Amino acid sequence: MAVATRLTAMQEKKLQNYFGGKRFTLLYKASVHEFSGSNCLKRCCGQGPTLMVIYGGCYVWGAYIRENYKRDDTVPVVLFAFQENEISECDVGAHSPSFFLYEYSVSCSNSLWFLLNLREKKATVSLDTAKKLGLPQDQPISLEECEVFRCEDLLDKRTMKGITQLHERLLHDMKTYSPYGGLVHQIRILLLGPTGAGKSSFFNSVKSVFRGHVTHQALVGSDTTGVSDKVCPFKVTQPLLLCSIRFGFNSTKPITPVHSNYIDNPLLKDRIHCVALVFDINSVEHLSRDMMAKIKKIRRELIKCGVAHVVLLTHVDSMDLISRGDLGDIYKCMLVKPKLETVHRELGFALSDILVVSNYTSEWELDPVKDVLILSALGQMLWASYFLNKIQKSLIPKEIENSTILKSVTFLILIFIFLNL
Repeated sequence: MAVATRLTAMQEKKLQNYFGGKRFTLLYKASVHEFSGSNCLKRCCGQGPTLMVIYGGCYVWGAYIRENYKRDDTVPVVLFAFQENEISECDVGAHSPSFFLYEYSVSCSNSLWFLLNLREKKATVSLDTAKKLGLPQDQPISLEECEVFRCEDLLDKRTMKGITQLHERLLHDMKTYSPYGGLVHQIRILLLGPTGAGKSSFFNSVKSVFRGHVTHQALVGSDTTGVSDKVCPFKVTQPLLLCSIRFGFNSTKPITPVHSNYIDNPLLKDRIHCVALVFDINSVEHLSRDMMAKIKKIRRELIKCGVAHVVLLTHVDSMDLISRGDLGDIYKCMLVKPKLETVHRELGFALSDILVVSNYTSEWELDPVKDVLILSALGQMLWASYFLNKIQKSLIPKEIENSTILKSVTFLILIFIFLNL
């Protein structure tokens, strides 16, 4: 049975971020592996940097050992403590873990460090240290539990090597992508969402990845009027076209057969092949009932028309406590999972159809970690459109490609575009 930490999910995430974007692995838990300094050292020596967390009453505090160590090594130590929702720290210099994990009587000096007696479940901290960390002034401090974690960088060299290789493969696949069977020359992806959701930023991000440098071809806006107030087709590569529009787009003038751009007998190449409903990930838990009802209505019509559709969640990097390290495995991030579950539960999308990206908004340099998210999301959209186009190719003979069936489907899609949400 796996041993669980006593840290709350939020406490664990804050500690991981505070000490530089770390991944924690629980090595020692006193209530499981015995309240013993020697047992603690046996399990933790040679494991790399470690974080010791001590629990006592309402206090959660401990020590971060920055380097790998053997039993009698002297290594840099930082003491820390949660004070309400914030973390305070006190650098106490270099010390030997085998000394402060004592099991005999030693008096604490006036230096800024501590002594921990696991067997007697007590810790002694200098008064100066206790004041800085907001710990009890009465000594010794009783403890109820002690845990030690191995600390590894979320984006270590091995992880970054894998991300770089995946980035190269995804980019190659995108650049060499060809629509199924020559059915269409371009895949048309419609980005549909409210002002400020990140539609234009997503296009700019995709374009940046393909060009190899950050670019801002599409204007980005966040005010109530927005900048995507009409259908804006943007070519990314030869087989890929992104179209952007906001939900509030001119609902008073829907497309009709007399419109100058209306296609009376549309071919499959004239249709939208995939729709991405774009939302700021920070807003998905605050959508109004009316908004959710309209989104569901759009989705029902898309299903009826056989149009592939996904949800694209943007601005993930603006979420509280999200770090660059989290982007490497964003779908497993404990802060992102509730957002995905909300979209799944409230709007009915399969979790596999909910995509997460971090757009380029203010950066000057490309980041392979962000690139992989962007390319993966784009690949998912292409795969959805590929699958449906393949089915349509087998179901729609050439002689009826111009039929009223295709005409009505395209007309419905145009109605969606102008639906006022």
